[in-house]
Amino acid sequence: MTEGAVVVEEERAGHSGRNPDPRAVVLCAAVSRLRKALAGHPAALPDREAADDELAALDAMARAGEPDVSRLRSALLLVAGAVGSVSALSGALGEVRAAVDSFDETSVVPRPREEPRAP
Repeated sequence: MTEGAVVVEEERAGHSGRNPDPRAVVLCAAVSRLRKALAGHPAALPDREAADDELAALDAMARAGEPDVSRLRSALLLVAGAVGSVSALSGALGEVRAAVDSFDETSVVPRPREEPRAP
């Protein structure tokens, strides 16, 4: 890879000469996976466009550095409302949620309890 290509890749990844926040890198990757999963999901979802818009906003906030946690959470809620009932997307959505949660270490959001498994 040539030097110019490296700079373009770094800018595209949001690094541009600084050390990226590892949480932002994880969030960008999780958002990318959910966007790909959503794009490949065949069902017509009424709020697909809203989910796409909020995923783009999450990605932009992560790349900009030090995102506002309340805005991250708002975007996550909108995405979850739009695609949360689609079981095929639940894994990727869970990754985005975990990545958003990593920005607010002081707040503990209760997770749904898992049902006990039969022996």
